[in-house]
Amino acid sequence: MKISTEELLALVTVVDAGSITAAAAQLNQTTSGISRALSRLEDKLATTLLNRTTRRLELTEEGRLFVDRARRILAALDEAEELMAVRRERPSGRLRIDAPVPFVLHVLAPRIGEFRRQYPDILLELNSSDQFIDLLEQRTDVAIRFGQLQDSSLHARPLGRSRRRVLASPGYLARHGVPDSVAALADHVLIGFSQAATLNAWPLRHGGGDRYVITPSLSASSGETVRQLALADQGIGCLSDFMTQADRDSGRLVELFADSSVDLYLPINAVYYRNTQLAARIACFLDFLSETLAEGECGLHY
Repeated sequence: MKISTEELLALVTVVDAGSITAAAAQLNQTTSGISRALSRLEDKLATTLLNRTTRRLELTEEGRLFVDRARRILAALDEAEELMAVRRERPSGRLRIDAPVPFVLHVLAPRIGEFRRQYPDILLELNSSDQFIDLLEQRTDVAIRFGQLQDSSLHARPLGRSRRRVLASPGYLARHGVPDSVAALADHVLIGFSQAATLNAWPLRHGGGDRYVITPSLSASSGETVRQLALADQGIGCLSDFMTQADRDSGRLVELFADSSVDLYLPINAVYYRNTQLAARIACFLDFLSETLAEGECGLHY
C-alpha cells in the first residue's frame, strides 16, 4: 500500500508538537485519528517509528531517518502548491493555439498585443490550420473550431456565431454584371472550397430550397484565399462575417441577394480537453477572448 501525505503529516506534527494530543489539536483531528494514521504508516513500512509510553514519545533510529525524508517530501509538496498559486495569480508558460487562418488574421492577431500586455509571462504560439487536429497529438492547448462539435472529450467555450453572405467585389460586378437571380449564378465565376464541401452550399432561397449548391470555378482550402480571390475581382464567394465585415463596411466587397439570403449562422467555439483543473494560462486566454469579442464586433453574434 502507498504511504499518504496525511500519514506523513501526522508523524511530523506529532514529533514537532511532542504528543499525539497536541498534534491532533494542531491538525484539527481526533487523537484516535492521529494514532490510527501513525499505526497505518508503521504497518506499511513494517517498522516501528515511535516508541510510545504514557509520558513521552521517542523516535527510533529508523524513525529519525524517516522523519527527515518526510519533512523534505512535505516541503516539496508545499513548494509545488505555492508555485501553482503563483501561476494562477500570474499565469506563465507556453500556450499553444490552433485556429483557421482567417480567424487568426481577422480576430486573434489584432488582439494579441493587448493579451500580451496583460499576460507578459505567457509564451504564445499561434498555429494555423484549416483542418481539425488532434489536440494531444499536436500538443495544442486551445483550438478554434467552426460548426457543430462532435468530440465529446472536449470542453467548448462559445465565442459567438458568424453569418455567411454571398459577396463580390465592385470590380468583378462592373465587368461581369450583377446577377439578377440565384439561377443567374450559373453564368458567373463562383469561388468555393476544395476540402469543406458543406461550405459550397450557399444560404440562398431558390426554387429548389434554401441551399444553393454551387460547382466552383475556383476552389481553395482556406477561407482567406477565397476572400483574397474575391477582392482581386476573380469571382463571387460566400464568406463569414467575422472575416469580411471590414470589407463590406469599406465597400471592397458587396453583398448579393440580400432579399434571398437565409440567416445561416456558423457557431464558433474555443475547445480544449476536459481536465479536472484548467491551467491558468488556458483559463485567462479563454476569458480574454470572451471579454474582448463583444456583440457585433468582427461580425460575431450571440
